[in-house]
Amino acid sequence: MEHIKIYNTLSKQKEIFSPINENSVSFYLCGVTVYDDCHIGHARAYVSFDVVRRFLEYSNYDVTFVQNFTDVDDKIIKRANELKISSDELTQKYIQHYYRDMDKLGVKRAHKYPRATKYIGEMIKLISTLIQKEIAYELHGDVCFSIDKFPDYGKLSKKVLEDLESGTRVEVDQEKRNPLDFVLWKKAKPEEPSWDSPWGKGRPGWHIECSAMAIKELGPSIDIHAGGIDLIFPHHENEIAQSESCTGKPFSKYWMHNGFVNIKNQKMSKSLGNFITLQEILTQYPGEVLRFYLIKSHYRSMLNFSPDGIDESKQALQRLHQTLKTVTNLDIPKDKVEEFARLETRFIEAMKDDFNTPEAIGVLFDLNKLINSSKAGVGLLRKLGGILGLFYDDVIDDDIEMTEELQLLLEKRNKAKQEKDFKTSDEVRDFLLTEYQLKIEDTREGVRLRRA
Repeated sequence: MEHIKIYNTLSKQKEIFSPINENSVSFYLCGVTVYDDCHIGHARAYVSFDVVRRFLEYSNYDVTFVQNFTDVDDKIIKRANELKISSDELTQKYIQHYYRDMDKLGVKRAHKYPRATKYIGEMIKLISTLIQKEIAYELHGDVCFSIDKFPDYGKLSKKVLEDLESGTRVEVDQEKRNPLDFVLWKKAKPEEPSWDSPWGKGRPGWHIECSAMAIKELGPSIDIHAGGIDLIFPHHENEIAQSESCTGKPFSKYWMHNGFVNIKNQKMSKSLGNFITLQEILTQYPGEVLRFYLIKSHYRSMLNFSPDGIDESKQALQRLHQTLKTVTNLDIPKDKVEEFARLETRFIEAMKDDFNTPEAIGVLFDLNKLINSSKAGVGLLRKLGGILGLFYDDVIDDDIEMTEELQLLLEKRNKAKQEKDFKTSDEVRDFLLTEYQLKIEDTREGVRLRRA
């Protein structure tokens, strides 16, 4: 197989994928902060990188996939206090909700889901090393990372230090050596979760959590680190700074980021209050429909969410499922081998080009048309769709049940059309309309039934 190309945020260009160890891939994906239900923005990240993982596995790489849960955080503490429950009770609830929603979307389970609170010892070791190297310093019970001690700071986000202003989750303290120095360890506040440390009771900062979990589970240098584009700065920038300062090794070879999901041209986020939870969407649509909708756009592009878009995705996916239900011959006809092979090659080439799912899906519909005209070869559709994580539901939510009688009528009409017997073809069409209230449509991908 020719090389896979991945767009690396670090270099701002597509690079030939070459893992650190020839056939194994270490893959770390930033997980959710578990204080609320996931929204469609979360779904986009986890579906996108599930597709990346699946294609790497299809390409015979031995992938070790790790995704964390952030289970100690200011938002978690605030929500738990509002609900008058413990942080543990709150986070456990939303971890289970995460599994529920992602299972519906066909997202494969990670090999490990580290929880930040189980890695406090590893975090303390990393912070201690940074203090010993005089890259971090204590400040009234907090410990801060000195960004001036890391000359490459800004290499991921391409931000220039002199131009930086404090952004989201960058705490400003007049006594910091640099206003942009970030907190590695926070001094304990009354009635907040805390742990013992050499600097007194406290809890870890957000950024050190991922470094500790990734290094512990995958080693000091990993192949792929992924997350949403909003994590590039400060989260991933700070991960690089603290990790590489600690180990002296490159933290991740490839950095991958998915684009925003927007609503009315505004980024969807809980802070803006314009988010739609997965639970809301999944009560209206099957998970596979939402998955299909998300991967119809390239993972790096901005996606403007619209219910109309999901409806269109549902109809398109139904056409593929209709073929899977009506064409039972898995084999490829001998006289069509080259045509099927060309389509398979096009699909794989699209996926090798930075996981171009829109192009790959286009190939699925070309394949669908060929299968319907050949009445065979449906096994290839299942195979290629499976690489995208599709067809895990045998039946798409559809109120039209394909009965044996309906199937016979469609076959009769198809035969009549092939024989140019348009009178019989029209009679079947009219019968379906009057007796079943079904409208029949001929599309590029084949025959489609709709409610009249």
